[in-house]
Amino acid sequence: MNKIFSFTGAGRIVFGNGSFEQLAEEIGTLGGRRPLVVIDRGLSLAGMKKRVSTYFKKAGMRVVIFDKVEGEPPLELADEGAKVAAAKKCDLIIGIGGGSAMDVAKAVAVLTANKGRAVEYLGLNNIPGPGLPTIMVPTTAGTGSEVTFTSVFIRKDLQKKEGMNSPYLYPRVALLDPELTLTIPPQVTAATGIDALCHAIESYTSIAASPMSEMVSLEAIDLISSNLRTCVHNGADLDAREAMLLGSLYAGLGLANAGVTAVHSLSYPLGGMFGIPHGLANTILLPAVMNFNLPGTLEKFAVIAEVMGVPTEGLSLNEAAGRAVGAVEDLIDDCGIYDSLETLGITETDFPKLVDVAMTVARPLANNPRKITAQDALEIYNDAY
Repeated sequence: MNKIFSFTGAGRIVFGNGSFEQLAEEIGTLGGRRPLVVIDRGLSLAGMKKRVSTYFKKAGMRVVIFDKVEGEPPLELADEGAKVAAAKKCDLIIGIGGGSAMDVAKAVAVLTANKGRAVEYLGLNNIPGPGLPTIMVPTTAGTGSEVTFTSVFIRKDLQKKEGMNSPYLYPRVALLDPELTLTIPPQVTAATGIDALCHAIESYTSIAASPMSEMVSLEAIDLISSNLRTCVHNGADLDAREAMLLGSLYAGLGLANAGVTAVHSLSYPLGGMFGIPHGLANTILLPAVMNFNLPGTLEKFAVIAEVMGVPTEGLSLNEAAGRAVGAVEDLIDDCGIYDSLETLGITETDFPKLVDVAMTVARPLANNPRKITAQDALEIYNDAY
């Protein structure tokens, strides 16, 4: 408590089973009359486009649907979406899907209102003013993008990931309906769930953490570690899905306020250079980075072990902290994720290139509880190999 801290997030958070039916009401509250709905391509083909069209037709509202989003979206997609929104005179942007759809939606909102090109908004606080009002509707329990101020994209020209970071990206409304997550396949449930756990662990151990961010991050660790196995192996369990989505929300709030650490710095080039999905990249690197970070914050890792249900009574602080890494590895295994850098086709000769890019992702590295050098990063990639 020896530092000043703040806590921010989405303007309004609505959570609960069936809350998707409030979407039209939330649009009306924000004064929207012609929304643009950004949807994942796969989700659209799976029936969401039809569901959205039917919903708005019953509500008597005209809607424009932009459903070109795929995993790890290229930066140019934000520009394309903004052109559609401007041409159709849309006055509100809705993102429905995983983190990719929501990131594109947030970027489209600020681009439509501020003009310019997406490349000009990359980095911290480079967005000149507020965007169109936004509503984010997650359909996975993973990224927490519905309550963050970040939009991340692939720079195809540079083979790397970069993000826009600005308070203007905070959604006006986050609408979380656990029922929308019931049909997520096990593999996606697992990877996105560990991604959320990664956000929670990184934000809790970040040197920028505060008492409020630590509170939500720890609760996220508890909810995710207690319910992810059930969601993966019995996806129809609505209680578990509800707890997972709440855990993902809390992890997103922790991320937005305390930031992430070295896992994200090292995972970004895996997405930018090799197209590895973000959640999977984080999953592969999380145990290795935790192992590296242990000496930097033993007390917090010991708390994580306890929250994840690992008996620590009678253990030394070092032993208790180490149990946190084992608990995470067990959860990953129980969820059926057996990938490594090697199984994904990445070779040791790729590591120097990965390190060069990872060391440029400066903000997460600055938050890391243990200083990390290029040599350290190389050893972490080797550990995850």
